[in-house]
Amino acid sequence: MKKIICSVCARGGSKGVPGKNTRLMLGVPLIQHTLRHAVASGIFTAIVASSDSEEILACAAEIPGVETLLRPADLASDTA
Repeated sequence: MKKIICSVCARGGSKGVPGKNTRLMLGVPLIQHTLRHAVASGIFTAIVASSDSEEILACAAEIPGVETLLRPADLASDTA
């Protein structure tokens, strides 16, 4: 059986739209829309949300079936 991992990388330090991943869209944080669609697709063995932001990871952790991974700041820069 193949393992298919979905990696959703969401940086906390957006310059263009600060806080975009936790901003509400239709009453739901933007990151949760992405993760809900990944879960609903049913094709992934694992779904991992990676971020340097505890706030983003807290939003991601609310979605059943999503694992979270805290990234160090040096791996979440403009040039990483």
